[in-house]
Amino acid sequence: MVNDSKPGSHVFKRIAIFGVGLIGGSFALALKKAGAVQQVVGVGRSQASLQRAQELGIIDQIASSVEDAVCGADLILIAAPVAQTAAILMAMQPYLQTGTVVTDAGSTKADVVAAARQAMGQKLAQFVPAHPIAGRELNGPDAALVDLYAGKKIVITRLPENSADDVNLVANAWQQCGAIIHHLSPAEHDAVFAAVSHLPHLLAYALVDDIARKPHAERLFQYAASGFRDFTRIAGSSPEMWRDISLANRDAMLQELDSYTAQLGRLRAHLLAGDAQAIEAIYSNAQLARHNWITAIETAEKQRKDGGD
Repeated sequence: MVNDSKPGSHVFKRIAIFGVGLIGGSFALALKKAGAVQQVVGVGRSQASLQRAQELGIIDQIASSVEDAVCGADLILIAAPVAQTAAILMAMQPYLQTGTVVTDAGSTKADVVAAARQAMGQKLAQFVPAHPIAGRELNGPDAALVDLYAGKKIVITRLPENSADDVNLVANAWQQCGAIIHHLSPAEHDAVFAAVSHLPHLLAYALVDDIARKPHAERLFQYAASGFRDFTRIAGSSPEMWRDISLANRDAMLQELDSYTAQLGRLRAHLLAGDAQAIEAIYSNAQLARHNWITAIETAEKQRKDGGD
């Protein structure tokens, strides 16, 4: 489900961001550019990162504690690795005020929802799960981009307990960052992204690690060119973050990995048999599917730029 409605002019008085790196930092920069927030307060494990975020104008204040961060916030964004979500929610829950909405940017949703149900208690309705489909392989405050979310998808996986007003508040914040709102259930989200995001990261990491462990790795890397660079770009992403995602979405990833392994088995059999027709058929189907996907993306981007629905 897609919501392409235009953002309103809501201005947040105070937003607290747990994790002011690429994702959280870009969120803050975009809202500031839009004039949609008066104050951004940052929370994180690294004081150096928080100070750097303040130097860059990403945040206005470094919270002295979780209570300090939560107090008076209209909106709280958890942009930390997904394995930290439960601990963060538990830490903020006692101080969470009526009217404050909490959301996240985690790449998995079923585990995040389970953590929220355990940690939030009677305040569960105030947590609206979401996932921005945007990123780059760089990390930290210096990687933040003001236009990271422009034209990108944001998937909201609302809970039955969420009010329409709170869901709209989260959607409005992302829309003011330039994003397009989509809606999926947590289970649908995790199944989809296991196939098109989580598995590709696993494959990229596996290929680079395999080559790096070969005795002649230096020679191999010397001759790796643009094709290898494009295929493995995402292996430059945060290992901690993708470790957490892989484990959090393990069941769906195992299903996709088994499917991909079977496909590799078919290709291996065709190679072994020297079956050129069968190999070309797989390659041609993949080429067509990718062409159609790219065309659909370009069409959608043109509509958002030029108007249309």
